[in-house]
Amino acid sequence: MTQDQIILFALFGAVFGLLLWGRFRYDIVAFSALMAGVILGVVPSSEAFSGFGHPATLVVALVLVVSAGLVRSGAVFLITRTLIDASRSLGAHITLMGAVGGVLSAFMNNVAALALLMPVDIQTARKAGRSPGLSLMPLSFATILGGMVTLIGTPPNIIIAAIREDSLGEPFAMFDFAPVGGAAAIAGLAFVALIGWRLIPARDSDAAPDEALSEYIAELTVPEGSKHAGKRVSELEDDAEKADVAIIGLIRDGQRRYGRARNTVLREGDALVLEATPDALDEFRSALGLALADAKREEQLRAAGDGVEIIEVVVTDQSRLIGRTAQAVGLSWRRSTVLMGISRGGKRVTHQIRKTPVRAGDILLLLVPRDTGTDVTAWLGCLPLAERGLAVTADDKVWLAIGLFLGAVIAASLGLIYLPVALGLVVVAYVLSKIVPLSELYTHIEWPVVVLLGSMIPLGAALEASGGTELIAGWLVTLTGGMPAWAVLTVLMVVTMSLSDVLNNTATTIVAAPVGIQMAQSLGVSPDPFLMAVAVAASSAFLTPIGHKNNTLILGPGGYAFGDYWRIGLPLEVIVVAVSIPAILIFWPL
Repeated sequence: MTQDQIILFALFGAVFGLLLWGRFRYDIVAFSALMAGVILGVVPSSEAFSGFGHPATLVVALVLVVSAGLVRSGAVFLITRTLIDASRSLGAHITLMGAVGGVLSAFMNNVAALALLMPVDIQTARKAGRSPGLSLMPLSFATILGGMVTLIGTPPNIIIAAIREDSLGEPFAMFDFAPVGGAAAIAGLAFVALIGWRLIPARDSDAAPDEALSEYIAELTVPEGSKHAGKRVSELEDDAEKADVAIIGLIRDGQRRYGRARNTVLREGDALVLEATPDALDEFRSALGLALADAKREEQLRAAGDGVEIIEVVVTDQSRLIGRTAQAVGLSWRRSTVLMGISRGGKRVTHQIRKTPVRAGDILLLLVPRDTGTDVTAWLGCLPLAERGLAVTADDKVWLAIGLFLGAVIAASLGLIYLPVALGLVVVAYVLSKIVPLSELYTHIEWPVVVLLGSMIPLGAALEASGGTELIAGWLVTLTGGMPAWAVLTVLMVVTMSLSDVLNNTATTIVAAPVGIQMAQSLGVSPDPFLMAVAVAASSAFLTPIGHKNNTLILGPGGYAFGDYWRIGLPLEVIVVAVSIPAILIFWPL
């Protein structure tokens, strides 16, 4: 080995060791290794930051922003509110949620897909009276599997396509991964839905995160021209149950109707009195096209400036609201703020929300102009609750968001436009149409992942330039000498899977993909089947909670132990290998 190879292997060994240790965050570890590589002379100074402008890095960042736009537009509500039903059996629920998660994660970042569906799954489990731990792990695995199907579904596919472009002159297209990734995903989803979930140990989980949110008493009005005018209140109860909202009354002409008014025929201007969490309230409002109680002020807020956001505040005994109503203090005209709901120690508020005197200890749900939450909270003399990422769904732009995204995917798939450019245009359109507020544009980008990618790409390039990847490939070729092609691909997949189970899949892909190309060249065959093997294997991190971020996200809410993952993950990885190898040899022959 040359001196440069020894230094680079030592750097990668240090990176992998520190990532396994987990004491320092992965982006700090990777960036430190990059700086060490520059100082030691194995990474040219002129190439030190080339990874931050690499197409793979840009696509990962852009996909996260596009995913946020699809969430904020309410596109996901179109799916979940019509398909999810707590009365289904556990097996049927897992099958449906897995299918939805797989499809979503094929076209958006799979971490974002899980983040969208996890609250829905927890909420459904709570309604069905079962532990969310029985369904969260299958959902996590389904979103990981779905990401294998397209170029933008998971970072390893993006990196593989970029490495192929650098090495062979042309990247993989949007759906080139579909034959192999799709076969692996379908087989994996079938196993998880039919058998896998039965292998999860029965264990009571901690309270679901949604249960920590306060239940609010809020009002939503039937706007002019609403299709719900003329319906009975009872006809909305199915939609309310799906959104986990309780309809507890009706206000007409400023007067509370008797009881729940289930048989009352709705009119324009009627206000439904609801009990719900902030997210459930927003989902119900979006699903039925209802308006806030102060509809005119809401419309003015949306029309002016950069949009609105939801904040939660606790009323102190020094607040100017004590004993007064939101109307009396001029909350709407003085601070351009709408009172959406009141939470009062589990007791129901029976009067109109804006006309209800506020007490110390009440929690208020407020709709405020974006970036003014701190000022409004201070003016009221209240204390802010911890940031919960509450957002107001821009449901009137759902089809615009979907249309822009589908247009970009189709254009990129047909080769009419370069994928990073297509996604960049979608991001610009989302910002201009205020689907994604400008003030939130960069908050949706997972910067540690960007730094990890930007740091590891130059190190991977240096390892390849020094002959390091050729050396590793030579060892593997020697190890598999005389074996048939399917056995060589199997060894490559197993080695890559093993690394991905304990390391970040991005780092694994950056090292394993060039090794696959070198192995193909040593054997005198096409590199494409080897790249496909690496792509599927790098995404197949099912044995531990640290191999993939989705597995980490469900660890707490599902109440899992570290050793629970391999019970489903080990047979799942065997199935993925068994299905992928024949599919690779059929669709990407040597």
